Amino acid sequence: MTLRKPGRNALFFIFITVLINMIGFGIIMPVMPELVMEVSGQGRAEAARWGGLLSMAYAVMQFIMMPIFGSLSDRFGRRPIILGSLCAYSFDFLLMAIAPSLSILFLARILAGSFSATFSTANAYIADISPPEKRAANFGLIGAAFGVGFIIGPALGGLIGDEYGHRAPFFAVAALGFINFIYGFIFLPETLNPDHRRHFEWHRANALGAFRHFRQYPVILPIALAMFIYQLAHWTFPSVWAYYAGLKFDWTPKQIGFSLMAVGLASAIVQGGLTRIVIPKFGERKAAFFGAGIAIITYFGYGLVTEGWMIYPLIALGSLAGFAAPALQGIMSRTVPADAQGQLQGAIGSINGVSMIIGPLMMTQIFSAFSREGASIYFPGAPFFLASLLTACALIPLFAAIGRIKRPREAPAAA
Repeated sequence: MTLRKPGRNALFFIFITVLINMIGFGIIMPVMPELVMEVSGQGRAEAARWGGLLSMAYAVMQFIMMPIFGSLSDRFGRRPIILGSLCAYSFDFLLMAIAPSLSILFLARILAGSFSATFSTANAYIADISPPEKRAANFGLIGAAFGVGFIIGPALGGLIGDEYGHRAPFFAVAALGFINFIYGFIFLPETLNPDHRRHFEWHRANALGAFRHFRQYPVILPIALAMFIYQLAHWTFPSVWAYYAGLKFDWTPKQIGFSLMAVGLASAIVQGGLTRIVIPKFGERKAAFFGAGIAIITYFGYGLVTEGWMIYPLIALGSLAGFAAPALQGIMSRTVPADAQGQLQGAIGSINGVSMIIGPLMMTQIFSAFSREGASIYFPGAPFFLASLLTACALIPLFAAIGRIKRPREAPAAA
């Protein structure tokens, strides 16, 4: 079998695919409460309880399916997995758009979590088409898609929902996903050579099996632990920010939305642009430590601010923490062979999936405990202080492992 060489549009297609997934994640933020209230027939307080369960269903399925899709891509190639997932994800949003009941909405969120697992295969695709020295920078492009999606999603959801009703944003994402599927079906080439494919095995594809993958490469296990702790802290902002800003600064939803857009824009600039300059120039190690250090300072600042305007300088500073995750991915990626890149990215996706289950639940509970009326210690910024502490703890296993990995110039040449 002869593979068609990926053109310069291949990386752009992967960016758009991940972007659409992130738009789908963000677009439900302003309109999901209205949809849940409609299908449940209950008020906002009870709808919030259902909304939390829906989010958990999404996160759990993403955790389960991420390594499965990563290993399937190692067996059948990247193209069919990406295209199949994108098509199914579009169908899922169509299902949410017409959902008549909570049970159908739960089914739709389960499907959404399952097929958002495209991220692992997208990362493997990038590993296939990128030379080792450019992988970290190109992984940063995925981070940029997260950032841009975080700008477009909530804004689009609010605008379309206000104008055309709270179901309309779901139709919009379904249409975008289907258009991207058609484009990819025509233009997206396969990148995994048949010689590098491996048989599908459940012990590698299930979530726990994906974690055992790290045992084959013990040197990256501490880095995986550092990434997990770092991601736990990362979920603090998206999970508690709307509550924190409304309580502490009395911000309106519009003001909260602008702040979230600012976060997405700053992240896109750093991860889509600066990572491609900074990481190759200064190296993955320095970029990882620098990004984590910035995160520690920024979380601490979020917990202490006294005026709303102070948030925006912190957002600009905090965006520089975006160097850490792609740098850590690049370090781990260069330690495994070509036929295991999909499995590695699936395992990394599982780390993120577990953190997505645990992090928001933990941080919202801490926020509630320190912010409710009559709390023995009233301190709404407590989750951000914990995030700062967790990020500092992530540096411990990173320090322990970083010296054991060969620098790029010391690594043996690829066969």
